[in-house]
Amino acid sequence: QVQLVESGGGLVQAGGSLRLSCAASGRIFTNYDMGWFRQAPGKEREFVAGITPNGGTLFYTDSVKGRFTISRDNAKNTVLLQMSSLEPEDTALYYCAVKRFRGSYYDSGNYGFWGQGTQVTVSS
Repeated sequence: QVQLVESGGGLVQAGGSLRLSCAASGRIFTNYDMGWFRQAPGKEREFVAGITPNGGTLFYTDSVKGRFTISRDNAKNTVLLQMSSLEPEDTALYYCAVKRFRGSYYDSGNYGFWGQGTQVTVSS
């Protein structure tokens, strides 16, 4: 079992920045691929970014490329999502999760041990 706790969300103006943090506890964190997802009201949960266990390979959805950066600190059991140039369309509840199954990084069905989420609201 892995427990995940997200933090760092908040209200920010368009063009601003936030850094989300996901703290993991439980099973060996360093063995897992990790991902960030988001869900806006009335919309399905969507993939935002993913990272391999050693941090060597990163994945992003097209809409955040060049604006968001995912990273991890295995010594601190933490995954970060640095978000810049935020847009109102980025408003959502952001979740981190462990990639538990083989398959696409973009498919939420391949993830488990979801955190409770942290709210990001971007005002125009």
